[in-house]
Amino acid sequence: MPEAPEVEALALFLRERLRGHEVVGVDLVEGRARKTRARPLDELIGRRVTAVTRFGKHIDLDLDGVHLALGFGRAGWATWQDAGVAEVESAAAVIARVAFDHGILGITDAGEWLSVQLHVADAADEVPAVAKLGPDAADPAFSREMLVTALGGRRKQLKALLQEQETLAGIGNAYSDEIMFAARLDPTAHAASLSADEITRLHAALHDTLTAAVLARRGVPIAEQKAAKVAAMQVHGRTGEPCPGCAGVVEDIPGTKGGGQWCPACQSSSA
Repeated sequence: MPEAPEVEALALFLRERLRGHEVVGVDLVEGRARKTRARPLDELIGRRVTAVTRFGKHIDLDLDGVHLALGFGRAGWATWQDAGVAEVESAAAVIARVAFDHGILGITDAGEWLSVQLHVADAADEVPAVAKLGPDAADPAFSREMLVTALGGRRKQLKALLQEQETLAGIGNAYSDEIMFAARLDPTAHAASLSADEITRLHAALHDTLTAAVLARRGVPIAEQKAAKVAAMQVHGRTGEPCPGCAGVVEDIPGTKGGGQWCPACQSSSA
């Protein structure tokens, strides 16, 4: 799942490639991905990109006032093909192509079920998933006070809460594990149980982990973003490996069926 650092890198790539360029054609390969039935992709033809903005794990392309919102879901991503260059075969299914005057933007989905969403709208906040987003956890201005408000003393496990886009935008399965490991917090603990010190540690881990990841992803070719993300993980996806922070071993988080990882030796409440 692409998360804020990877989507921010993609937004930067698209901003550099697309601003000022005109859409000359569209090809919707998988019609189910377009969620605005009354707004065909044909509306984009003849329009130029004026802005590219990230909202959480979504990207918004502003084309002279008509917006193409890209929601990548669980396994969506993008490809870029310069004009005159043969299309490189992708292991992921191509969902749509947007042809510009200098190349082709492809939208792909590598999942077993379709999760990519395309919206054509007059404003980014017309897209339901964007309109309900909470504060952006990767924003340098995200403060400890904002985190306290987001946590709200809720009796919800930290891992689930960090992934709740209405609470904090941009964090998914992988970075939630990395953030909690950096904060040395139990992912199954409830937000309501956190002490003032633990909230401070969580805020610092949010800032440091996401900031470092955003910086690390810049300049990485978009086709290599997934591999770069996987390689950078300290605990996520590393079941059975030595903990990089103590003498413990990385294990699956109880109840996640292998979908999340932690180090019980240095993250449990008794550690």
